[in-house]
Amino acid sequence: MMTNLFSTFDPSTNILNLSLNWMSTMIGLMMIPMLFWFTPSRMSMIWINIIITLHKEFKTLLGEFSHKGSTFMFISLFSFILFNNFMGLFPYIYTSSSHMSMTLSLALPLWLSFMMFGWINHTQHMLSHLVPQGTPPILMPFMVCIETISNIIRPGTLAVRLAANMIAGHLLLTLLGNTGPMMNSLMINLLIITQLLLLTLEFAVSIIQSYVFAILSTLYSSEVI
Repeated sequence: MMTNLFSTFDPSTNILNLSLNWMSTMIGLMMIPMLFWFTPSRMSMIWINIIITLHKEFKTLLGEFSHKGSTFMFISLFSFILFNNFMGLFPYIYTSSSHMSMTLSLALPLWLSFMMFGWINHTQHMLSHLVPQGTPPILMPFMVCIETISNIIRPGTLAVRLAANMIAGHLLLTLLGNTGPMMNSLMINLLIITQLLLLTLEFAVSIIQSYVFAILSTLYSSEVI
């Protein structure tokens, strides 16, 4: 039971001996550029407004000393994660953002680049972050250890948060769906309503988790400037 349940999140599953699980991750890269060749529609105008709103918010978080164009990196990150989260809501499509190899490969390079940039160019500023303002002298060694550990686990928390939230909803939908054949007609109707409500919740979680990942990455980068 558990092997079959978790096999939906196993990247080694295949169709006709062809491993097509990660294909959904690359579909967006092929489809999104086509939007630039179409006449502006309502959907494209809505997406442009979303991008403008995100640009203003990321620019506010980064502050006045941010580098030009840095917000577009986080907007692209948000768009990429959002697309992959949505793709996982379709039946028989592998949710790549629910796997640690995907989320950690996004979080770890970002965190490493921020840390390297900060320690090379703003060493004194990075050292000052290890001791919060107003800390008593006797607690300073402990605060340095705590702040160092909290900095090191940041990419792990980013990756685990996204993967765990995407897996949890999909597992719940799968568990409830497997109970369908054993129910009568009344319970099946209730199950369908529950599944639709959970699917709506997963739709919201897909947006929220991609937004949280991008916002936290922006906040981490703003600390090294």
